[in-house]
Amino acid sequence: MKWIIDFLMSSLGKKIIMSLTGLFLCLFLVVHMIGNLQLFVPSPEGHPPGFVFNMYAYMMTHNPLIKVVSYGNYFFILLHAVQGILISSYNRKAKGSRYHGKGVADTEARLASRNMRNLGLLIAVFLGLHMYQFWAQMHFSELTVVGAEFTKMDTAVVKDLYVIVAAAFTQEWVVIFYLISLVGLASHLMHGFWSAFQSTGLATSKYSGLFRSLAYGFSILVPLGFATMPIFFYVKQFM
Repeated sequence: MKWIIDFLMSSLGKKIIMSLTGLFLCLFLVVHMIGNLQLFVPSPEGHPPGFVFNMYAYMMTHNPLIKVVSYGNYFFILLHAVQGILISSYNRKAKGSRYHGKGVADTEARLASRNMRNLGLLIAVFLGLHMYQFWAQMHFSELTVVGAEFTKMDTAVVKDLYVIVAAAFTQEWVVIFYLISLVGLASHLMHGFWSAFQSTGLATSKYSGLFRSLAYGFSILVPLGFATMPIFFYVKQFM
């Protein structure tokens, strides 16, 4: 047992944990994006706008299995953040003195490390705002309900989260901050997604090009998918 703890606390162990939690969070991003795209699905005839999205949100907050997965996701976000802070601190202490007077490679490594730390902080602030605006509203506020015939399901009400999302993205400052944060997320993913495959040993020289292409594609498409939502609702109010 001691050797496992020693390995996890080592530099390599921290990087592997960082990589695995990062890859899990990348998977979560894809699932979350697909779920949020339900915002664009037309409501069945006779139902209010956002009906499909609201039913999806109800399912996500009432399914026991999804609740368990969500708690695991919160833990992985925290673990990923803690590991990032530890690795950044270790690199700064171990390599800080060797960056001075070195070549381009050392400068790029220092910039990449610094950017990952700063981008991580930006994403943390973004997550805090996102959780307050939507997650907290869904769980703790008195939202309107989705049509009288669908107010009761398993003794709970189907809340109209669609209205909250649409209203939030009519505010210019919210849209601007979200888009800036998504640019930061794209940059974070571009470096982190690739580094995760390197740390786990998957990105060998034979498959290096493939994984680099996957990293670029993922880091562009996923943030772009999220960006369609604030842009859509902000532009919609002027139409």
